[in-house]
Amino acid sequence: MGFYDEKILPHCIDFACSSPPIMKLREKIVPLAKGEILEIGMGSGVNIELYNPDNVDFVWGLEPSIGMREKARPQVEKASFEIRWLDLPGEKIPLEDESVDTVLLTYTLCTIPDWMAALQQMKRVLKAEGKLLFCEHGKAPDRSVEVWQNRLTPYWKKLAGGCHLNRPISEYIEEAGFKIEQLENVYAKKTPKFAGYMYYGWASK
Repeated sequence: MGFYDEKILPHCIDFACSSPPIMKLREKIVPLAKGEILEIGMGSGVNIELYNPDNVDFVWGLEPSIGMREKARPQVEKASFEIRWLDLPGEKIPLEDESVDTVLLTYTLCTIPDWMAALQQMKRVLKAEGKLLFCEHGKAPDRSVEVWQNRLTPYWKKLAGGCHLNRPISEYIEEAGFKIEQLENVYAKKTPKFAGYMYYGWASK
């Protein structure tokens, strides 16, 4: 990765993904995480303060970006629970089968190149009774918005670390073999519609 990816991009992503409207949505999902947790794309650690520490045994933080892990350091050091870094991509989760109680996926599925392989890895490491918690942005139901998402995505990816604006998040989760138990969709407030259609909820194996 180059200078932009490691020194500039982490700050841009952190700013976009920690805006007040986005944090409100994170607050609906992150506190539900329990037990041994795998957070996919921990990024700058914006979720750390939202966990309910009484329900957390420890957190595996999967984050391949050195720049993001550096930006997360203050949050990690302040955490009241243990965080263990995994620095491999989401397609290569180095954990045993059925070893985590919760997989947390927030604003990450949009960027993973092989989303199917990554979701299948998440399913593999999740315990039979575990939960996949998700809060993601993606394809909008309004045709006028979707047209712009499709137009902008090739350029957006280059500036935003591979982020796709137009991924049908709930369809991807189901195609990987999960059963969505709860799903909410909204346009985030004070967010451009092309980047602001949200999917949040949870799924089981």
